[in-house]
Amino acid sequence: MGNFKGHALPGSFFLLFGLWWSVKYPMRYLCRKNKNVCYLTSMSGHRRLDIIEGIVKASFALIGMLAEQFVPDGPHLKLYNHEDQHWDHLMNWQHATMYLFYGISGIVDIIVHLTPSVPLALDRLMLAIAVFIEGFLFYYHVHGRAMLDIHVHILLLVAVFGGSISIFLEVFLRGNIVLELLRTSLCILQGSWFWQIGFILYPPNGRPEWDQSSHDNMMFVTMCYCWHYAFSLLIVAISYAVVSWVIHTKLKRVEHLEMGLLKASEKEQETEEEM
Repeated sequence: MGNFKGHALPGSFFLLFGLWWSVKYPMRYLCRKNKNVCYLTSMSGHRRLDIIEGIVKASFALIGMLAEQFVPDGPHLKLYNHEDQHWDHLMNWQHATMYLFYGISGIVDIIVHLTPSVPLALDRLMLAIAVFIEGFLFYYHVHGRAMLDIHVHILLLVAVFGGSISIFLEVFLRGNIVLELLRTSLCILQGSWFWQIGFILYPPNGRPEWDQSSHDNMMFVTMCYCWHYAFSLLIVAISYAVVSWVIHTKLKRVEHLEMGLLKASEKEQETEEEM
C-alpha cells in the first residue's frame, strides 16, 4: 500500500460497497413499506443478495491479500528475514491482515445466510470487528512519519471507528435505516479518502509532492475531509431519492392496474345482472 495504487485499491473496494449499500438499504427499507411492488421483500431475495455480497467481499479481500503479498517488492509470504535479522515488509503484512478480517466477514455472511442455526446478528458483529481491526492497525501504522502523513491517516480513523461503532449498534438494532445509511456514508467516505491519501502522499504522473510539514496543508486537508463527507452524504441522499422515485412509480403502475382490473370486474358483474 506504500504507493498510489496501494491506496486506490482499497479505496475502490470501499467506494463500490458504499455505492451498493446506498442502493440496497433504501430499496430494502422502502420495499418493506410497499411489499406488493418489490420482489426483494421476500426472505429468499434478501438471503440471495446477502450471500452474493459475502462472496464479493471475500473475493475482494483475497485479491487485496494476494496483491499485498505478491507484488514485485512484496514479502511473498516471508515474515522474517533471517539473513538480515529483521522483520520483512511489515507494512504489507499489516495491510494483508486488514484484508484477512474483511475476508472472514465475507465468509461469515455466507455461512449466516446459508445456515439457519447460526445467529443472524453474527454477520454484523464480524463486520464491526473487521472495521475495528482496520482502525486498530492503522492507529499503530504511522508512528514516526511526517506530520501531514500522520494527519491524513488520523482523519481516516474517524471514519473507520465511526463505522465500527455504527455497525456494532446494528447487531442490536438490525434493519435500522438510519444506522444503515450512516454506515453507508462512512464507507463512501473511507473509499474517497483512501484515494485522497494516495494523491497527497504519492502524487501520480510526476506531480509535485505536498509539503509534509506545512500547517496550511494540514488545515486544507482537514477542510477537504469535511468536503469528502458532504459529497458522501450527497451520494446517499441522491441514491435514496432515486430508489424512492422508482418504487413509487412502480407502485402507481400497480395501483393503476389494480383499479383497471377492479373496474373490469364491476362491468362484468353489471353485465351479468342485466342478463
